[in-house]
Amino acid sequence: MSFLTRLTSATLVMLAGLHVAWGKGSTFPFVDQQQLADAVVGTDEVPAPASCFAVAAALTAGSAVVLGVPRLPRALRTTGLLGMAGVFGLRGALGLAGKTDLVSPGSSSVRFRGLDRRLYSPVCIGLALGCLSARRY
Repeated sequence: MSFLTRLTSATLVMLAGLHVAWGKGSTFPFVDQQQLADAVVGTDEVPAPASCFAVAAALTAGSAVVLGVPRLPRALRTTGLLGMAGVFGLRGALGLAGKTDLVSPGSSSVRFRGLDRRLYSPVCIGLALGCLSARRY
């Protein structure tokens, strides 16, 4: 298994952990809920805990697909990896273009858009490439 595949999986797990923490009320790495919402969502309010936990579950499942655990039929795993690459790639491209609000209405604060272009979108594009790379294993 390649370094990129392991890095992609680990990144997905770390992001899942952040979403679980946020779902439990943590504001890490921000001071309060308002700063968290502005920087991470681009709105005035953080999503409901159920939404945070759903994202965490999806990211965790994605990490498992990247690692190939459990073993899935090759066609199913490939379809999952291509789907994830498509979602992360689209999210990254929209963020770089300043259009994240097309898939996440209201994500329009100045702080969010800056972070989106400099951090979130490049990470999404990296995850897309990692998912594509994982198809070889």
